[in-house]
Amino acid sequence: MPLFGKSRKSAKVNNPPPILEEASSQDYALKLSYQGKGSEGVRVKPGPNAVARLARVLDGFVQGEPELVEPYPVELGRAAPFIARMPGAAEWLTYHRKRLPVTRHGLQVLESVDAIDLAFDTFLCGLLEGEVDTAGYPEYNALVGGVASHYDETTGDMIVRAVVGWGGRGVRGDTERNASRTLSGIFANLLADPHALGVAVVERPVAGGRGEGSIVCSHCGFSSGHERAFYCPKCGMRMLRA
Repeated sequence: MPLFGKSRKSAKVNNPPPILEEASSQDYALKLSYQGKGSEGVRVKPGPNAVARLARVLDGFVQGEPELVEPYPVELGRAAPFIARMPGAAEWLTYHRKRLPVTRHGLQVLESVDAIDLAFDTFLCGLLEGEVDTAGYPEYNALVGGVASHYDETTGDMIVRAVVGWGGRGVRGDTERNASRTLSGIFANLLADPHALGVAVVERPVAGGRGEGSIVCSHCGFSSGHERAFYCPKCGMRMLRA
């Protein structure tokens, strides 16, 4: 009789367990949803303190100081927050890498839903309502946004709109109702500005630097939307022609 192990007669064969047709499992999913709202445009007379005046429009709505985002330079015409579209996404990430997390989130949401277009819009962005996570990014139901403006290329007036956005993972809850209320409040402040001339029915301009006939502003270097532009879409100065 063997001292170690088992004899052939007592050895057991390890048969594989039967294959189950369906195993007990847990489902995982990530659903992203971005939404935004924008008001009508308000025609506002420009001036040397235009940005400061627009920042005051957000008093009582934005938490902290809003961050100014100017239109994209001509060489970044493809920049967009869509990870599937390279190299535009890489340009977008590089250009906005130093911005506040709230601003980056706001730009991603509002550019994704086409509420703003940084080819010509100047944007004052901040956290309007809600909380941020430990990294400083707004929660899915937080409201971000502010005011977006561009210059009317014919008259030189500023056309200013209130814009708010929200989204990410999760459900909306009461966010849309809160967004409508916030949008109405910012729009009312725009109309109450002493330099406001009333509601504008002006289409947003053609994106800068896209046509062969565009000319470059001698003041800030921004390329106009077309050769008939009288005022720069970025700085509002009169375009100088040779």
